[in-house]
Amino acid sequence: MVTLTITLDPVVAAFYERVAARAQLPLENVLADALYKLAGELSLEAMREK
Repeated sequence: MVTLTITLDPVVAAFYERVAARAQLPLENVLADALYKLAGELSLEAMREK
């Protein structure tokens, strides 16, 4: 596994912290899932443009 450090706007960080707390998941998992979903959506968009 690769470790990355990201900087989030405080409002964005607070949002994902609340999501993680409600889902009873670690913040890192919630952020990883959100980034994974975004990567999939961007990939689909890129494939449609070709």
